[in-house]
Amino acid sequence: MNGLILVTGGAGFIGSHLVRLLVERGEPVRVLERPGAAVSHLPLERFELVFADIRDRAAVARAVRGCRQVYHLAANPHLWTQRRGHFRQVNFLGTVHVLEEALAAGVERILHTSTESILTRSRQTAPIAEDQQVSIRDVIGPYCRSKFRAEQYAFQLARRGAPVVIVNPTLPVGPGDLGRSPPTQMMLDFCRGRRNEYLDAELNLIDVRDVAEGMVRALHHGQAGRRYLLGHENLSIRQVFALLAKLTGLPEPRWRVPYAVALTAAYVSEFLADVCTHRSPAATVTGVKLTQRRMHFDARRSLEALGLQPRPVAQSLADAVAWFRAMKWLS
Repeated sequence: MNGLILVTGGAGFIGSHLVRLLVERGEPVRVLERPGAAVSHLPLERFELVFADIRDRAAVARAVRGCRQVYHLAANPHLWTQRRGHFRQVNFLGTVHVLEEALAAGVERILHTSTESILTRSRQTAPIAEDQQVSIRDVIGPYCRSKFRAEQYAFQLARRGAPVVIVNPTLPVGPGDLGRSPPTQMMLDFCRGRRNEYLDAELNLIDVRDVAEGMVRALHHGQAGRRYLLGHENLSIRQVFALLAKLTGLPEPRWRVPYAVALTAAYVSEFLADVCTHRSPAATVTGVKLTQRRMHFDARRSLEALGLQPRPVAQSLADAVAWFRAMKWLS
């Protein structure tokens, strides 16, 4: 079948694994990345690279021209940014541009990448599955709200008959996270001996390579207008650190940080970042508030529908630590 496969955000953590997977399968790939993004870790000789800002609708229209499928991953994935409006501009309006221009170009299938953090609710008791219903009032912080609105727009297009499939990965772990997403930074800090404390919170983890495989399966075999939850194992932060301690020989953390202390520290960190350093804070208000939500996910129905069997998270963490060492991030 003729036509390119466009991957927006193809140099990111998940995107780079997806691009490699598609290239290895012999697919003709075009990657759209923001100007200035690091791309040297990608197999550049094997695909077409376009630098464009998804806030620029005309540039997006040029990028989707001649494509038959689109994987939309591009977003600002951080929980803090100097200009809060940037989340809406990139994560919501950028998504509107990509989806609308892809449909205008006549693509056959679109996969929109959402996130697990918008599926949580206050006073949640049951495990979270792919059919979880939430309202904007349940959503914490400007990042999550921008991703929620983007997902709602994707569902709206699908209800009108657009061939749009949605995936919500939980926290991806494994090798290759050059951008140091929040989970990777947390693990790296522990492996460097900079964390002897932990928050009493639960996470759902899945190998980044399994996320990429799940995205390909969702695009090809998923139902338009359906959400697929790409998650695997539920672990507490303390359990994650215990696994990392065994891999590195470091002692397990002993001090549990009270929520009130963590939230106060996050407010102070964001204030200093906003006013003084203009760099990512050590802790974010959104991130700390999310620890109060029950982040226990049940992705079994989605995984069965896609025929996906993720590898054990312990293996993913071991591969991540080995990659940290290969990158000389660890002594």
